[in-house]
Amino acid sequence: MKNPYISKRYWEDKSTAMGKSDEMAKAFDDVINLSLGDPDLITDSRIIDAAFEDARKGHTKYTDFRGDPELREAIADFYKEEYNMEIADEEIFVCASACLGMYLTLEAILDDGDEVIMQAPYFTPYKQQIELARGIPVELPTYEEEDFQINVDRLESLITERTKALIINSPSNPTGNCLSTETMKCIAGLAEKYDLVIISDDIYTAFSYQNPFVPFASLPDMKKRTIVLNSFSKNFTMTGWRVGNIIAPAEIISVIQQINENVVFTAPSVSQRAALFALRNRHAVQPPMVEEYRRRIYYAAERINSIPWMSVLYPPKGSFYLFINIKKTGLTSEEAAELILKEAHVLVLPGNAFGQCGEGYVRIACTVSIEKLGEAFDRISRINLTRK
Repeated sequence: MKNPYISKRYWEDKSTAMGKSDEMAKAFDDVINLSLGDPDLITDSRIIDAAFEDARKGHTKYTDFRGDPELREAIADFYKEEYNMEIADEEIFVCASACLGMYLTLEAILDDGDEVIMQAPYFTPYKQQIELARGIPVELPTYEEEDFQINVDRLESLITERTKALIINSPSNPTGNCLSTETMKCIAGLAEKYDLVIISDDIYTAFSYQNPFVPFASLPDMKKRTIVLNSFSKNFTMTGWRVGNIIAPAEIISVIQQINENVVFTAPSVSQRAALFALRNRHAVQPPMVEEYRRRIYYAAERINSIPWMSVLYPPKGSFYLFINIKKTGLTSEEAAELILKEAHVLVLPGNAFGQCGEGYVRIACTVSIEKLGEAFDRISRINLTRK
C-alpha cells in the first residue's frame, strides 16, 4: 500500500538502475563495481589545498547569487582561450552540479506539455527531469551501426509543433560517442528551421580522444539558442564537490537564478573556490588524469573485443564509458547484467536503463585501475553461457 502522504506522482516506482547499483554492489564481498561514473581517483591535492586555504581566508559564506565573480570570470576566460568564444558575465551561472543545472534549465524554458527530444541512449536522469518540469520526453534513438551519430532525418521526423528543445551530449554518457562537426552543423540547421533550443550537456569535454572538442554553441548563430551545461565533476575528478555552471542567453540565466534562489540559494562557496583553482590550473591538473582514463578505456575496449560474446566500437572516441554489445548472448540487457554479476561478481548497468535503443547492451565505467579492469575481464571471460 502506498503511503497516503506521498504525492501520487511518485506512487509508481521511478528508481533507476543507477540508483539501485549501490545495493547491488553489496551482493558479494568481492564485487568489482563498474556501474557508476564515480572515479577511484581523488581530487588533485593542489585543488584540495587551495580550496581549504580559501576556506580559512573566509570563503565559507553565500556567494553572489550567480556564483563567485572570480569563478565566472575564469569561465569566460576559459571559453576565450580554448574556443575563441566571447561569453559575457551575465551569460554565466554557477550551480550546485550540472544535474541541478539541467533541472533549472528545463524548469526555466518549458511550458506544460512542451516536448524535449533526447539524444539516446541518454543519461538516465534526463527523462524524469523533463517530466519534473512538466515536459514530455521524446527519445531520439542512435545506433551502433551509425556510429551513434544523430540521424538528422530521424530527428526531423520527431519534431512537432510542441517541440521546444533538443538535448545533446558529446562526448556521450553512456556510449562514449562524439558528435561529428558535420552532424552538429546539420542539427544547427534544424534548430534554425524549427526555432529549437539546444541543451548541450558538455560534461566530458576533457575526454575527447580522437578530435579536439568543439562546443555546439561555437557554431555560427548557435550561441543565442544554446544552453550549455558544464561540470567540474568528471573533467577535474570533483564529483563530491557538486559544482557546475550554465552558459545561456542573459534572459534565461536571469530566470534560472530566480528559480535557484528557491532551491539551493547558491552553490557551495568552498567548492566554487576549488573550481576556480582547477580551471586556472587545468593545464597542470588535467593531462595526467585524462591520460590515465585513456589508458583504461583503450585497455578495456581491447579486452572486451577479445571475448567472443562481447564487442564495442574501437577505438574509443570519448568519455570513460564503454557501451558493450551483448546481443550474441541472446539475453536481454538486464539478464546479461544479472549474469555478469552472479557469475563474475562484476557490476555493470543494463543498456536499456539509458533508453529503449540501449537494449542489447551493457555499460561499464572505467573508474577502477587497469589491474582491477583486468581482473574483471578475466572473470567475465570465464562465464559459461551454456549454463545461463
